[in-house]
Order: sequence, then C-alpha cells, then structure tokens
Amino acid sequence: MDSQITNWDLTELFSSADDTRINQTIKQSIKLANEFESSYRGKIIGLSAEGLLECLQSIETFEAKLSDVTLYSNLAFSADMTNSKTQALHDKVEKLSANISKQLAFYSLELGKLIKSKPELIQNPVLKNYRHMLERVKLRVEHQLSEVEEQLIIEKDQFGVNAWEELQSKWLNTRMFEVTVLGQKKMLTYGEANGLLPHPDRATRESANRAIYGALGKDGEIFSAALRNICNDWVTVSKRRKYVSPMASSLISNDTQQNIIDNLLQTIEKSSTYRRYLKLKAQLMKMPMLGNHDIVAPLPDTPEKKYTLQQARDLIIQAYSRFSPDYAAAVKEMFDKRHIDAEPRFGKRNGAFCASYYNGKSAYILQSFNGTLSDVFTLAHELGHATHDWYMSRHQTVINTNVPSIVAETASIFGELLLTDHMLKEIDSEKERKALLCLVLDEAGMTTFQVTARVWFEQALYESIESGEFLDYQKICSHWVNARNKIYGDVVEWLPEMEAEWTMKPHYFMANYRFYNYPYVYAQMFVYSLYQRYLQEGKAFAPKLIELLSAGSSKSSIELGESIGLDVTKMDFWKDGMQVFERFVGDLEKII
Repeated sequence: MDSQITNWDLTELFSSADDTRINQTIKQSIKLANEFESSYRGKIIGLSAEGLLECLQSIETFEAKLSDVTLYSNLAFSADMTNSKTQALHDKVEKLSANISKQLAFYSLELGKLIKSKPELIQNPVLKNYRHMLERVKLRVEHQLSEVEEQLIIEKDQFGVNAWEELQSKWLNTRMFEVTVLGQKKMLTYGEANGLLPHPDRATRESANRAIYGALGKDGEIFSAALRNICNDWVTVSKRRKYVSPMASSLISNDTQQNIIDNLLQTIEKSSTYRRYLKLKAQLMKMPMLGNHDIVAPLPDTPEKKYTLQQARDLIIQAYSRFSPDYAAAVKEMFDKRHIDAEPRFGKRNGAFCASYYNGKSAYILQSFNGTLSDVFTLAHELGHATHDWYMSRHQTVINTNVPSIVAETASIFGELLLTDHMLKEIDSEKERKALLCLVLDEAGMTTFQVTARVWFEQALYESIESGEFLDYQKICSHWVNARNKIYGDVVEWLPEMEAEWTMKPHYFMANYRFYNYPYVYAQMFVYSLYQRYLQEGKAFAPKLIELLSAGSSKSSIELGESIGLDVTKMDFWKDGMQVFERFVGDLEKII
C-alpha cells in the first residue's frame, strides 16, 4: 500500500453501490433464507445429529452469503455518510437484515428446545465443530420464553424502554455548552465540548468539564427517571426469564462465570498501582494533586512528534515481527490489499473500527489517521483485530467466529503491548519515553480501573432496587461517587459537577444491554496475563497465542486459558496480569 493512498479499496467486495452483483447477492440471500425456513421451521426439534449438522451448515451458508452485502453497505456508508447512494444502500440492507432476522427468529428458539430435550447431542462426534456453541445454547435455553412472548418483548421495547436511549442521546446532541477556551468564551456542541476534555490547557479542560456536567446535573431528575425505569424493567425481565441475578444474562453472553468476574474485580480493588501512577503523574504535571480534569491530560511540554502512515506501518510490522515473523503476515496483507481507510475527511464516520471479512479471510479498518502517537496505537489496536480475524477465518466456520467481548480484544490489546515495548526499546528521548508511558498508563488505567468503578456502580443500582430503595437523582449520584472513590481514593480532587458523570454514559441507557462494562476490564487483564506469560516464555509463547486466536469461539474462555497453561478461574491469573501495569509504572518511576 502506497503511503500516499490512505483510502481503502472495496472492489474485492463490490465495485460500487451501483454494482449489479449487489442485488444478485441480495436475491440469493433471500432465496437461501426462504429455503432454510421451508426446510426447518417446526422441524428442528426432531433432528438427529446428522440432521442438525446439515441445519447448522445451511445457516452458515446463508450468513456467509449475506455478510458480503451487509459488510459492503456498512463500509461504504461509514466511508462517506453524505453520499446519497451509499445512504440508500445502507438503509435497504438494514431493512433487509431486520426482516430476515424476524423471519428466521424461530431458528434459535427451536434449536434451544432441541438441545434441552436432547442434551447428549452436544457431545456427539458428528457435531464436534459446534460443541461449544451448543453448550452456550443449553445455558441460554432455560431463560427463553415462548415465541409469542419473545415477540411481545421486542415490540414493547421498541417504543417503550428503548426510547430512553434515544432521549439521552438527543439531549446530548441538541444542547450547546458555554466553554472558556484559552480565555475566550465559546458556545459549543456536545461533541466539540467533549473533545476539549484532554486539551493541553488546564483552564480549558476545567471549563469543559464544568459546562458539560453542570448542564447534565441540572436535568438530573430526567436522567434518573430514565435510568430508574431501565433498571427496574431489567429486573422484571430477568425474573421473568428466571435469571438468578441482573448480571446473569451478561455472563452467558460473555461466556464466563460469576466467580471469575468476582476474582477479577477483587484483584482490581486490592491493587494500589493505579493510585501510585496518578501520584507520579501529578509530579510530572507539577501539581500537589490531580484534578479529575487532569487524569488523561497530556503532559506539559510533551514533544508533538508526528508520524506518517508509512512510519506507523513500519513500526507496527517491526513490533509484530519481533514477537514472531509470521505474526505480521496479516498486517502486511492489510496494507498490501488496501483494506485500510486512514484518510481524515468530511462525511467519514468518527472513531475507528475493524470489520471482519470472513469470505475474504481478512478484514477492513476505518480510522482517521492524523499522525499522532495515539493514532499509531489505535492503528496497532485495530490491526490486532485484523490479525485475530486472519487466523480465525482460516480455521473456523462462520458460527465459530462469533467471539464474545471478553476474548474479542485479545489480539488488539496484545498488539498495543508489542508496540509499547518495541517503541520503549527504540526511543532515546526521556521526554518521549515519559509521554509514551503516560499514554499507555492513561488508557490502561481508564479501561482497567475506572471501568471497574462502573461495574460497582451498576451493581449498587440493582442492590438498591432489590432492597426497595427509590433511585432518585441524589441516590444514583451517591452510588456513582462511592464506586468512583473505591478506585481513586484521595489522590484525585473532583469538581462537584462530576457527580453527574454517569448521565453521559450511553451504555447505561441502552435497554437490555446490562453490565457492558466488566468485559472491557476482563479483556485488558486477560491480555496482560497472557503478555506476562509471553515475557516469561519468549518466542515459545507465539505458537500458543496463534492457536488461541485461531480457535475463535470454538472454545470457552476457560479452555482458551488452559490451552496456554493458564487458569482464568484462579485469583493468581489476574494478579499476574497486574504485573504488566506495575512494570510500566516502575519504568516511569525510574525516569522521573
């Protein structure tokens, strides 16, 4: 890939939004969906092992066919959200997917009934490829309702509890905030004001925090009504589905167990390493104590080094190759095939993502690359996802590529760590080393520690409901502050407006998406433990990680740990992960 060519090439999928093959593929997908429904509706319950194998292979054939159209429509739309043709195609495919999802909703319900009545199918050698998927179906089936009840829940939520998410989003995106930027008052949108939170100027950061959270706090009763109703609705639905707790559904979705998450959270709670780092950062910023608006702020006098896309490519390939020469194959291919859209431009979707391309045994990455160190790490992260897809798609069928969140970040975070250690070896400037270590520790600290506080906050909300407490604005804020203080203690000074910080976290307002938070903590610490093992074993570890990534979702998270000699059910596993964070803090201490 030429370093000057920073937009992707989607012609491997389709030549354009007008490509006649798109409609052909849509027709073929609809045909496959109709054939599947005709062959299996009402009949899955009576299938033998051989019959179920054919059923699963048929659904995979359909999903693989449709995936090219859904992938292309999403990528083309994300690349230019102002283009009328890609807008129309995206809308068309979204509606198609929704209709087919309703049409084939019977599949998961009937499969659950079959596995419940014939659990011995799970261990049948004929279905060996799908064993773990069927184990997860068995766990979920006890909580399924009838087809009519499931449809009623979908219909009631569509214009009921789901509306709270829309309200929260529209509130944020229809308000203007008065922020003093470098001494000048400005009226800014939420996105603009939020973008100032890591601004180099401290007064600007403070003003942005006060403006955003002060305004949110004034409408706190609205947000508390939304969150209160969402949580109460979830408690009702959880009991109707016979879950033992509000967290139980997420444990099944994330393919983990309560005792594992409890050990993880206890490890975080007992660690003082993050507070140690925050004290170091206060020294670096020449402050007696950090304010909340300083936690992820850049260091003063940080050198503004810029990287070209070619330089970023070379750094990442070098870092991945240091781990194993073969491990950089996917990265090289992503550049060679122009599967990366790195150009910042109007109309392009914000943020960064990696989208799996199963049929092409590859992936596509979207990012707006502006040449900062953070951009280089974002690219390394997304290329980690592409590496995971590269190995997984070559060894697994479609069903076994549905990786849960706690595993999905393995290669991406591992890639960041490889890049960190590579750059630390290459950098001579003390200022650059400090900036690099703080960038890594800021990101890891937020993901590992701050997000843990969000887990405790959510647990406290459900405990209040179960004990009969009314969740008004002040009660919710007190839960937020108490959870926050368990992480930060007395090493950060908080603006009073920050008690309303919970109001802007969109995940809390997504109905039926409860406990989104701990998977991020799990993923970070899981990879840190893997990396600690790599540091101990060296090159011998590389084949083990590649085998883990190649397994996709064909194994449980416990089995994946066992495949490299680690036991995720033990507290010591998580303690080992903490050593990587502690090493980076120690490295920073040496150069202050």
